[in-house]
Amino acid sequence: MSEEGLGVEAKAVLKYIRVAPRKARMAVDLIRGKNAEEAMTILKFTPRRAARVVQRVLKSAVANAMQKDMGDVDALRVAKVFVDVGPTMKRILPRAMGRANTIRKRTSHITVVIDAEPDQAKKDRRPLAKEKKALKTKMKEKKTPQEPAKNKVEEKPEAKAKDAAKAEAEKKDQKVPAVEEGGEE
Repeated sequence: MSEEGLGVEAKAVLKYIRVAPRKARMAVDLIRGKNAEEAMTILKFTPRRAARVVQRVLKSAVANAMQKDMGDVDALRVAKVFVDVGPTMKRILPRAMGRANTIRKRTSHITVVIDAEPDQAKKDRRPLAKEKKALKTKMKEKKTPQEPAKNKVEEKPEAKAKDAAKAEAEKKDQKVPAVEEGGEE
């Protein structure tokens, strides 16, 4: 079923095509979830043989959607697209000293399912990107600069006492009483 819940889908299947499933999946992964027109353009400029085959199946699925009156090509998206393994043809390649290697000629079944694009997906996705960017800048502002690593040895309590005494003396404009460094007061 489609994500909208309407259940209107168009499907196209190409079976027993002589393309290895692993190679076909690389082309199929490029168009999953994309707009049908955008998917056609992507496949058109993808330099793989499997992309031409997937493009044929996509065109067929779009034609099936038009037959069902599902709307304009701009309103269609690739809901599901997958490649299943077909039967493998086995051939034998003679080798030296009476040996033989097996050559596996793999086949694929390619399925493309198209449905009408939900209204949420039609909306411009830019506002989400702007919100993310604003959130990142907010997070950067909240972060306080990290304190430099403390390589210094902490000051002794006597030194702190001297500094405190000097600060008090400056306030009162009095002479600073001497603090003994040898021991505690």
